[in-house]
Amino acid sequence: MTSTSENTEKSIALSPCFASADPSITGSGCALRRVLDAIGGKWKILLLVALSQSDELRYGELRRLVFGITNTMLASSLKELEADGLVKRTQYPEMPVRVEYSLTDRGRSLIPVLMELKDWGEENL
Repeated sequence: MTSTSENTEKSIALSPCFASADPSITGSGCALRRVLDAIGGKWKILLLVALSQSDELRYGELRRLVFGITNTMLASSLKELEADGLVKRTQYPEMPVRVEYSLTDRGRSLIPVLMELKDWGEENL
């Protein structure tokens, strides 16, 4: 049986993912959980990678680049990525309205990590 001081020292050394009151790693204090909340789902990573290929893309261009995405999923995913500070939406005062999407600096900083994940997938899956 371990002493109370040993248990305290172990919980201090653990990241918030493991040291939270919730025994799973899905606690809100976990950075991994926050990342998955921001980029999880079927389409968000693909949208981020598509946006990394150009300075700005219009809605229709994104729809063509991300095969299989529906209008509903494209619109909701872009709104969520914008709310999380990963994508910037620029609306121009023209008729018809022109809207372009681009990566923020924060979103662009995520691309090398996603490319590493892609490389891992190519090697291991």
